[in-house]
Amino acid sequence: MASENLTGEIRKIDEAFQSRLAEAKDAPSLERIRTDFLGRKGHIARLFETLGEADPAVRREAGRLLNELKNRAQSAVLGEAARVSAKESGEDRPDLTLPGYAPPVGRLHPLTIVMRRVKSCFQKLGFAVAQGPEVESDYYNFEALNIPPGHPARDMQDTLYVSDRVVLRTHTSPVQIRVMENQKPPVRIIAPGRVYRRDTPDASHSPVFHQVEGLCVDEGVSFADLKAVILAFAREMFGSDMTIRFRPSFFPFTEPSAEYDFTCVICRGKGCRVCKNTGWVEISGAGMVNPEVFRFAGIDSERYTGYAFGMGVERLTMLLYEVQDIRAFYENDLRFLGQF
Repeated sequence: MASENLTGEIRKIDEAFQSRLAEAKDAPSLERIRTDFLGRKGHIARLFETLGEADPAVRREAGRLLNELKNRAQSAVLGEAARVSAKESGEDRPDLTLPGYAPPVGRLHPLTIVMRRVKSCFQKLGFAVAQGPEVESDYYNFEALNIPPGHPARDMQDTLYVSDRVVLRTHTSPVQIRVMENQKPPVRIIAPGRVYRRDTPDASHSPVFHQVEGLCVDEGVSFADLKAVILAFAREMFGSDMTIRFRPSFFPFTEPSAEYDFTCVICRGKGCRVCKNTGWVEISGAGMVNPEVFRFAGIDSERYTGYAFGMGVERLTMLLYEVQDIRAFYENDLRFLGQF
C-alpha cells in the first residue's frame, strides 16, 4: 500500500467500525465486528502489516493513529458488549412491580410549632402581629423604654453591643415603641421574634432565644384586662383547668409591674420537681405601660392607658413538651427533633 494512502485508509476503517458498531443489536453481531476489525486477520491487523512498507516520514504518525484506533475499538466493543449483556438479562430495566421509595417527611421545629400556636392564640383575642429589626438602636432598646444610660436595669439585660449606640436587641419591646410611634391608639399587637443576651449556655439559658411580647393601648384599659388576656392564653395553650397568679415586681417600662405564674403544667398544681413542689411555674413579666414610655412614643397618658406582657417561647416549649434542657432546641439532633 502506498504510504500516502495509509492515513486515509486508517480513517476509512475507523468510520466503518463506528458505523458497524452503531448498528450492532446483540452479542453475535458484536462478535462479528470484533473479528472483522480486531481479529488476527481483521482490518486493523492488516493495516499494521502495511506499516513496514510506509514512507518513514509518515510511518510514525500512522502508527500512532493506528494504535489509537485499536485501543478505542477494543474499549468500544467491550463497553457495548456489557450494555447488550445487561439489556438481555434485564438488569438495566426497572422492576415496575416494586414499591417506590418514600422520601423522608420533613417536620417543623418544636419552637416553630409553639410560636405558631402562641400567635394563633393571641390572634383569636384580636392581636395583630408586628415585627422589628434584630439589630436595634440603643434608643429603642433602652431609652424609649424608660431605661436611660446608667440605669441599673441595663445590667439585667446582659447586652451584646454592635457599637456604642447599636445593640442586638435584648427583648422585642422595641417593636412596641416603633408601633406606637406610627399608629394612633387603639393598639393591640404582639411582637414575636429572636432576641440576644450575653448568657452562658446551660440547661436553662441560651445567648439566642425567642420572645413574644404583647401590647394593648386604648382608653380605659386596666390591669383586669391584662389578667383576663393572660388567663385566656394560659387556658388556650395548656388546658381549661389552668389558673394564674401575679406577684409584684419591677420593670422600668411598666408601672405597676408584676411577674405572672401558671399552674404547673406537669403536676397540675400538686407539686413536683419542675415547680419545686409549689404547684406554680414562673412564666414572665407584665404590667401597665409606664406613662414615661407613652411620652417617648408621643401618646397622651392622661387619655390612654395600656398593658404590656412578655413570655419566652423556649420556656413555653419546655413546659409543653417536658424538655429539660434548652440546648436541645439548638443542637439539630434529628433523634430529638423527630419526636415533634
